[in-house]
Amino acid sequence: MEEQKVAKPQFEANGDVRVPAFVLPVSPLLSEQAAAFQRMRATMPAFDAAGEGLDVIARREQINTFMAPQIERLRGMFPVNIDRTEIGGVEVLDVTPADGSHDPDRVLINLHGGAFTVGWDGVALVESIPLAVLAGYRVVSVNYRMAPEHKHPAGVEDVAAVYAELLKTNAPGRIGVYGGSAGGALTAQVAAWLPAHGLPQAGAVGIFGAGGVPFHAGESAWTAGYIDGSFPPPPADGSELEDITRGYFESVDERNDPSAWPGYHLETLATFPPTLIITGTRAMDLSPAIFTNSQLLKAGVRSTLIVGESMGHCYHYQVALPEGRDAVDQIIAFFRENLN
Repeated sequence: MEEQKVAKPQFEANGDVRVPAFVLPVSPLLSEQAAAFQRMRATMPAFDAAGEGLDVIARREQINTFMAPQIERLRGMFPVNIDRTEIGGVEVLDVTPADGSHDPDRVLINLHGGAFTVGWDGVALVESIPLAVLAGYRVVSVNYRMAPEHKHPAGVEDVAAVYAELLKTNAPGRIGVYGGSAGGALTAQVAAWLPAHGLPQAGAVGIFGAGGVPFHAGESAWTAGYIDGSFPPPPADGSELEDITRGYFESVDERNDPSAWPGYHLETLATFPPTLIITGTRAMDLSPAIFTNSQLLKAGVRSTLIVGESMGHCYHYQVALPEGRDAVDQIIAFFRENLN
């Protein structure tokens, strides 16, 4: 019987790697539910992650429609009160357990995902409802300004305004900030912004599905593009990467502006509070998360990195999967330990 030859990667002189086509099997380390979800993806319709061809208003409506069934399920699982109001002149959703049992002395600020262009309020509710009930916390989700109408630092300014108002009734060490995807990146920006603008640092921050550097930084944008497929890989021909933020960081000097990407600046990271970072092995944000965690440790900050096996972008949204629930449980434990 002729021995089957296995294709091997080819290493170019400039360090590039030509990766042969291969089949990635379902990980044996997954829960039965997550493995079933991976198999089910073969029959799921593709979702346009970039919203190609849609104007931003239509895209926002599309995202909220897509999230609506999940929000309905979550509200059935986790009964909450949702108060749409303003704090510091910024629209927020004030989410608390329906039974009124939340901790009166601690509050979480949620920053929703959505590529700095969409996500209010569908993604905001998916991120806020489970934590409010499972943690027993008040969660204030912020409708920060987004592109294409606004540019950085509009979003972080809005979060700082809400934070400053909450400081009137809450100790800074008992306020936590967290977000997923764009909201995770914005959380890193908030941690950099507060002490740089005369505000006391928050008690702890959670950067989920993101890092303190751009999403395209590092090799995970490539691997996730071909393995997970939720977001396309960078163009193979070296052409300019599509800007899914619709110009939100248009005027930012990527490497030299710590208010936008603090992961490149150790002196800025040194001002961070305890930080929890969550990503997955199939997530486009894996490289930014790993790099940011390493930089925080180098800066002397207590940082914890959780990487979900075979998990994709913001897998903590999937609280019905054991892996997603495990991530949420660790988020709760982290804030309970550090908001004191």
